[in-house]
Amino acid sequence: MLWVKSFHIVFVASWFAGLFYLPRIFVNLAMVEPASTAERERLLLMARKLMRFMTLLAVPAVALGLWLWLGYGIGLGSGNGWMHGKLAVVLLLLGYHHGCGRLLRRFERGTNTRSHVWYRWFNEIPVVLMIVAVVLVVVKPF
Repeated sequence: MLWVKSFHIVFVASWFAGLFYLPRIFVNLAMVEPASTAERERLLLMARKLMRFMTLLAVPAVALGLWLWLGYGIGLGSGNGWMHGKLAVVLLLLGYHHGCGRLLRRFERGTNTRSHVWYRWFNEIPVVLMIVAVVLVVVKPF
């Protein structure tokens, strides 16, 4: 079980690195001047590659988490309300990940309507979700 838990933590941490960085690329894309096509294309290339990489990291992170939950029974039974909270956070993170993909497609089509300030706030969402998930898992408040 410790091997599964170790790899789960590694993949989650790696996935989060992408969730933290991709919206920063969006901030920069939203600030690119319309005439600067080379900069825009370079940032789009970086965003596409990062999106593919974070998706490849999310799959084993979620799979190993399911293995720990269902295979080893972590969080099952009474007194494990924290796990329901953590599962809700995971669903929100998957939604955020999907939302990043949709935002990337808008940038690719040239239909982004949001400002760099909006993306700066959007960038804070995974930080808050990570804090909530860590507190739920470590403190187990309910």
